[in-house]
Amino acid sequence: MDWSDLPIFLAIARTGQLAKAAQSLQIDATTAGRRLRRLEQAIGERLFEQGADGQSLTPAGERLLTHARAMERAAAAIGERDPGGPVRGTVRASVSEGFGTWFVSRHLGTLAEAHPGLSVDLVASSGFLNPTRRETDVAVLLARPRRGPLLTRKLADYGLRLYAARSYLAMHAGLATPDQLRDHRLIGYVPDILYAPELRYLDEIPGAPSPQLRSSSINAQHRMAAEGAGIAVLPCFIGDADPDLVRVLPDIAIRRSFWLVTHEETRHFAPVAAFVDWLGELVARHRAELAG
Repeated sequence: MDWSDLPIFLAIARTGQLAKAAQSLQIDATTAGRRLRRLEQAIGERLFEQGADGQSLTPAGERLLTHARAMERAAAAIGERDPGGPVRGTVRASVSEGFGTWFVSRHLGTLAEAHPGLSVDLVASSGFLNPTRRETDVAVLLARPRRGPLLTRKLADYGLRLYAARSYLAMHAGLATPDQLRDHRLIGYVPDILYAPELRYLDEIPGAPSPQLRSSSINAQHRMAAEGAGIAVLPCFIGDADPDLVRVLPDIAIRRSFWLVTHEETRHFAPVAAFVDWLGELVARHRAELAG
């Protein structure tokens, strides 16, 4: 067996797709496929079955995965720091677009100052990378995962409220009760491509009509509201940070939670531990800002 083929096997097992695995390793898919076949020939068994959505592990692949992960942990431990020594390496964190853009990124320089040898990949997007498949080291999710070899804890509760631009309110009729929302233009998510059911905010507001202006991006929704296009439900750490926006119908408050998730095999790796500890302390200091 050529041991250098094992990282390709692990990448395919995590992503479920040969092309994605090759991209994560910065090699072409043809090379990844050739080296996978070489590994299967050396072992004498098929490691993956090809399905409509990609590759899934065979029983032989499941057995190899256990050993390959153990080897990976052993290799990673070689580079871990001595207690009290500097943190070196890379950590990838997957967070929601709004939380990553408006909160985490704003403070990330403090982590870089504390750990000059640490590189951080902040993936802030509509959707999340999968810590079970090891697509990310740390994930901040909107719901607690129900299965997988994961360590999960609640990071924080956060609040959401209705916001509108001062310019919008100056040009439209007053808004004193929820039933008057039907007379206003609402901004929200595209219903059929919501990446999490926790984003169905308007369902919790009595009398709220369907949004007329819709986007899969919370940043785009914020931008529309700030420019006076309508009324949007925004996290308070976004809405309160924009001086052009004001809260409307202040009695309506929506609550959600962020869940901090790491893989049980990598939680204690120095780069991961440094990021998790930093984020936990950061959120604790800004709990009131998040709660709104």
